[in-house]
Amino acid sequence: MSKFIPLSVPNLRGNEAAYVNHAIQSEWVSTGGAYIEEFEQKIAEYVKAPGAVACQSGTAGIHLALIAGGVKADEEVLVPALTFIASVNPIKYVGAEPVFMDCDDTLCMDMDKVEQFCETECSMSDEGLINRRTGRRVSAMIVVHIFGNLANMEKAVSLAEKYHLFLIEDACEALGSYYTKGCFSGRHAGTIGDIGVYSFNGNKIITTGGGGMIVSNCMDCLKQTKYLSTQAKDDTLYFVHNQIGYNYRMTNLQAALGLAQLEQLEPFIKIKEENYQAYLEHQIPLLPFREDIRSNRWFYSYMTDKRDILIQELNKRQIQSRPIWHLISDLPPYRSCQAYQIERSTYYWEHIVNLPCSTNLTKEDVASVAKAVHEILK
Repeated sequence: MSKFIPLSVPNLRGNEAAYVNHAIQSEWVSTGGAYIEEFEQKIAEYVKAPGAVACQSGTAGIHLALIAGGVKADEEVLVPALTFIASVNPIKYVGAEPVFMDCDDTLCMDMDKVEQFCETECSMSDEGLINRRTGRRVSAMIVVHIFGNLANMEKAVSLAEKYHLFLIEDACEALGSYYTKGCFSGRHAGTIGDIGVYSFNGNKIITTGGGGMIVSNCMDCLKQTKYLSTQAKDDTLYFVHNQIGYNYRMTNLQAALGLAQLEQLEPFIKIKEENYQAYLEHQIPLLPFREDIRSNRWFYSYMTDKRDILIQELNKRQIQSRPIWHLISDLPPYRSCQAYQIERSTYYWEHIVNLPCSTNLTKEDVASVAKAVHEILK
């Protein structure tokens, strides 16, 4: 039997066992413990943010970000149709409605279409931006940085300021990606909007098994999200809770794992870059990333009009691959929601296959995948 080559799995070859064992020996294994605050501090330092709040998942982080942004029931949030569903579900958690936007050729939200939607489909009032079709206020925008690429944040910030939108960056796939040119040169994904969120799921570039992190330049936002993530405790001795809170705090065990992973983040990004280049050298034309960024190159995307055949045949050869996500605007829970001129997203959904990209992928593995792709599609 040939070697199984997974799509994207953790690389746990650093200090993970040592730090986790130390947390176990200390008996601080739940949502208290020194590793949590240390992980928050180290992430904040890495992305050059004034602070960070650890939470249970990227989904939890987006939920808390929407609350911090004051998004209310029956308001609307602009969000891409081409993203993982976790970017969108929290909008429903707060009782708001998503309005789906198309992507551009970075796979990220098309800011030109966002601008067109705001200008032609909405009106400004004393209450803010009003969607004329629904009569609801558009109060926020969630920009998702897809596969380690970065969205057009210069335009996103401009539109958010013009139309009074709370700007959330879903940077769950883009830890380590930052701008190298333009007005945001040196700024990391997640640190440009009002609030940013990272994920440490098992397939991310670094993992805590499950977990997330919130960053912001607004210290009040960080204070509020930490308060809400810890059950909104106002008096920890007498169990006084003045608001509805959530059990969203990261555990000390997860943070211990995360610290060990963070120590390896830059080497991981270097491996991602080398393997990306290796695919290109084997004549596998992966989708490019923006030229004005340093990308973490989290996922590799290959375009083909034989998507399903390629995935099925790779699977027979013990090579794991997958299509990009089904458009959320086409899924049963969201079919009744407004979707604005979705075109490119449909094209990419029909053509993208994600190829193996783990940081423990060897050059021999890349060669095997490339050979299989060429043989299947010849």
